[in-house]
Amino acid sequence: MSEAAKVATGKTGPAKIAVAGLHKSFGAKKVLRGVDLSIGTGESVVVIGGSGSGKSVLIKCILGLLRPEAGSILVDGKETVGLTGREREEMRRPFGMLFQGSALFDSLPVWENVAFGLIQGERMPRRQAKEIALNKLAAVGLEAPVGELYPAELSGGMQKRVALARAIAKEPAVIFFDEPTTGLDPIMSDVINKLIVKCVRDLGATAVSITHDMVSARHIADRNRHDS
Repeated sequence: MSEAAKVATGKTGPAKIAVAGLHKSFGAKKVLRGVDLSIGTGESVVVIGGSGSGKSVLIKCILGLLRPEAGSILVDGKETVGLTGREREEMRRPFGMLFQGSALFDSLPVWENVAFGLIQGERMPRRQAKEIALNKLAAVGLEAPVGELYPAELSGGMQKRVALARAIAKEPAVIFFDEPTTGLDPIMSDVINKLIVKCVRDLGATAVSITHDMVSARHIADRNRHDS
């Protein structure tokens, strides 16, 4: 059995995501050095590490934004390293992402930020997409009038909620969280942590989070991995 196959099969059966022997360098700097990681369906895993330890690089490799020099990344048992074009886009379709800093579009109202993937990616009619967006905003504790505001009119905590609503708008099978509580005060961090747990459980999604916040890691993870 290959190393990829070994990693892809756990106690509960085939993994949703299986990373085996992953290597990624930037020039002479070796960032990932033989990373192995198996994530089961419906599991919430947190990758912990300091700045520059390779957490974001690992996520970008899984998403297909970076190509590793060596190693395997299986999603639902299918090799994804080396996919290009339409195949890569199809691989990403079941993924949702909460970006560090929220990464909202300043020129779009809140509801359209949430519905962006539905309108642009799924070609959904705007009225239908708006209805879904408002439902997802309600799921993260924001009332419908907030949907008509612009990101600049929101607090940092509200922006993070909007970003979470966008991440779950397409009801993804896998959600990635990049430093979800960075820049938030302890009270709002706790609110966001609880919302993440609730949204992931409601969807039955697999979750992969990267953070250096140990409080957040303990709250949202079924299992932690220290990346160094």
